[in-house]
Amino acid sequence: MGKPYSLDLRKRVAAAVEGGMSRNRAAKQFGVAISTAIGWMQRVEETGSVEPGQMGGHKPKAISGDHAVWLSQRIKDGDFTIRGLVAELGGRGLKVDYLSVWDFVHAERLSFKKKRGGWRTRSSRRGATAPPVDKISRPRRS
Repeated sequence: MGKPYSLDLRKRVAAAVEGGMSRNRAAKQFGVAISTAIGWMQRVEETGSVEPGQMGGHKPKAISGDHAVWLSQRIKDGDFTIRGLVAELGGRGLKVDYLSVWDFVHAERLSFKKKRGGWRTRSSRRGATAPPVDKISRPRRS
């Protein structure tokens, strides 16, 4: 992420515009983009200052408190899909997206991965093993 322009430059551009120069001309004179000069002047009109706003910082998790407790229990209770959990949380009044739920599930180490060799690949204990596919299929017709 880039750094904001210096406060000195911002003040000089704002002073030039307030002194009667157009935003377009002030931008060219001080070597900044026209949209930048326009944005700075909009900031002066809204806040009375050209100081840059906060960049970065910590954003709190979307799923916390009672919703986090409920979601942890829901995941431990049975099968789930992340899209299904998003819908269930929406029904409880918490609007979250797929990625927020995915982050929560993986941060809590509650994800479930299927095993490569599932029950279909093993032979059943009661019956004979399944015959190879080439013995079941019919020969090709010419």
